[in-house]
Amino acid sequence: MTALQEHLERLEDAITAACRAAGRQRGEVELMAVSKTYPAATIAAAAALGLTLFGENRVQEFAGKAPALEAAGLRSSTAAGTLRFHLIGHLQSNKTTRAAELFDAVDSVDSLHIAERLNETAGRPAAVGNLSRRLPILLEVKLSPEETKAGLDPDSAETAALLERLPDLPHLRMRGLMTIAPFGVPEDETRACFRALRQWRDRWAAAHPRLAFDVLSMGMSGDFPLAIAEGATRIRVGTALFGPRAPRPEPH
Repeated sequence: MTALQEHLERLEDAITAACRAAGRQRGEVELMAVSKTYPAATIAAAAALGLTLFGENRVQEFAGKAPALEAAGLRSSTAAGTLRFHLIGHLQSNKTTRAAELFDAVDSVDSLHIAERLNETAGRPAAVGNLSRRLPILLEVKLSPEETKAGLDPDSAETAALLERLPDLPHLRMRGLMTIAPFGVPEDETRACFRALRQWRDRWAAAHPRLAFDVLSMGMSGDFPLAIAEGATRIRVGTALFGPRAPRPEPH
């Protein structure tokens, strides 16, 4: 048994236990394998074990992996639906076109401007790759005081404007919400963050019946049991699955 197989078995046991403790079924929680910084070969090994949903942080990094994935038959028009790759990191406006070309969904929409840019790109004629479609998105909500965290302030006018505008963006398909809990805080603070995302979901779903809020993406390697307890439908796990990441090289 490989290390990856062992990690996946332990992870599945932990997810199942967290679901049981929360009175939920295992099938209610989707596992996203966060493959940022890992090579295409690692993604292929994970796919061979049955994983199908992957999260990447950077447009440019995933663009470098895509040719190898295509060569392996894991990323092509003929293999559509075999694997899904979502952008979960912050998206700059000058990379929206490339993001819409590369990814099956963008889970980190954090402004009206980004949403409108993605809608414009996804609506272009299908001259490039998989464009001219409805691109699934999640809204990233900032519920942590950490300045380094990205995301929408749920009380802001920007968020209100985005929620009002989304039904009229025909090339985007709203799926739900995503958040990242603060690091290094007590469990009750982490749970409060996840609980707040669920509460905002419920509030916005009632106020905006034309939008779908099926997905609550929250919880990572260190806190996913708490997220499951608070209603996560998708957890994003990297190090608990793939092992510690090598540090990024310093730019020269």
